[in-house]
Amino acid sequence: MFEIEIDRDACDGIFACLARDGRFVEDDDGLATIDPDAAGVVSVEQTGGRVVAVLEGDAEADGDDDATLAARACPPGAISVREVDA
Repeated sequence: MFEIEIDRDACDGIFACLARDGRFVEDDDGLATIDPDAAGVVSVEQTGGRVVAVLEGDAEADGDDDATLAARACPPGAISVREVDA
């Protein structure tokens, strides 16, 4: 399992992440979030200025590097991807 975290305070709505990973979507505030109904998404929580999504698989080993590419494409660096214990 892995986790995607979006720092909403840093997100500037450029949406380079949406072009790299279809699980990223624009929310009602014009900022990036994760579609809770997208394939492989286990949970999405928004608390304060952060969105944290837990996803099935392994961001690196399973070839699911779209999230990593989305994080790298984010100009303000508002997205982080990390492995988590199942």
